[in-house]
Amino acid sequence: MAQRPRIHYTVTQKAVMWDRWQLGESLHEIAKLFDRHHSSVRRILAETGGIRPMPRRRAERALTLAEREEISRALVAGRSIRAIALQLRRAPSTISREIQRSGGRDDYRANRADQQAWDRARRPKVCKLAKHRVLANYVGKKLQGRWAPEQIAGWLKHTYPGNEDRQVSHETIYRTLYVQARGALKKELLAHLRRTRTMRRSRQHTQKTANHGRLRDTVSISERPASVEDRAVPGHWEGDLLCGSGNSQIVTLVERYTRFVMLIQVARKDTETVVDALIKHARTLPKELYRSLTWDRGSEMADHKRFTLATDIQVYFCDPQHPWQRGSNENTNGLLRQYFPKGTDLSVHSQAKLNAVARELNGRPRKTLNFETPAERFHQTVATTG
Repeated sequence: MAQRPRIHYTVTQKAVMWDRWQLGESLHEIAKLFDRHHSSVRRILAETGGIRPMPRRRAERALTLAEREEISRALVAGRSIRAIALQLRRAPSTISREIQRSGGRDDYRANRADQQAWDRARRPKVCKLAKHRVLANYVGKKLQGRWAPEQIAGWLKHTYPGNEDRQVSHETIYRTLYVQARGALKKELLAHLRRTRTMRRSRQHTQKTANHGRLRDTVSISERPASVEDRAVPGHWEGDLLCGSGNSQIVTLVERYTRFVMLIQVARKDTETVVDALIKHARTLPKELYRSLTWDRGSEMADHKRFTLATDIQVYFCDPQHPWQRGSNENTNGLLRQYFPKGTDLSVHSQAKLNAVARELNGRPRKTLNFETPAERFHQTVATTG
């Protein structure tokens, strides 16, 4: 098969790439538009870590290509610098500098001079974390502790109110990580993010596929009381299985009011094993702190009626292929992948290890809790109900 010649993408083509990338399309899908291999598109997007660069604009007073063409023609005609400056209504010094730095009278070419000027104008702004090394150290340490950039930004704002030198936006943290040319945060810190990608992806991008079974006698999430939906009262949980290799899994539970996380070790994912584990766990909590459970339509909850009879806790089921209806739990499962990567054996982790991971998650400040921690909110709730 003959090798195709390398293509030089136009500004318009690159704009199409970024539009598609931001809509969540894959590299392969974008590459098909240009009849190229996905690596060809990746080369363009990876230059800025998957983050769309700001469009460049010429300064209002900079010489234009049309003016440079007038200069080139005037030089060929033998006109003086002052005559050219008068024609273009520019200062003679401006015309003189332009000619000197672009080849002189004999070698001046308008197109080449214009491109050189465009290249010289590239002056990347020094990012905030590069200028404030103490702030960069704070951010680096929190990233190593598996804090999300948004958590770090919120914590800094909460901890250092009014001190701009000790605050940074989460977007700046992401840009500094993914665009290594900024040089403020080490690339190795990417491994501590929830998603260990080398390029940033759009929120609309997801690789998760639906794998829901058919259950009988379920109560739909649409019948869940309004007080559960608006998180007005504590005691309503969302649950799911986090799966690993070798048919291993962990039960993950998140309380909707406080975002408090609990993890349960299970040996298998058959419905008897999972429901037995959920019943045992439910009996460790006060009734006021466990009123309902929302689950997806996985076959592990086929025996949901036995769980409800044993605990008096109603189970509500999400609509098929609607994982966002358990948004808190979905978000938590994403966080847990920092500790339990996809494709690893989850059966090797003891319940003590799961408890330690849950404690660490519950100790992170959450934006939705005004940067309090789930542990603080949950213990306040326990004290109130007690």
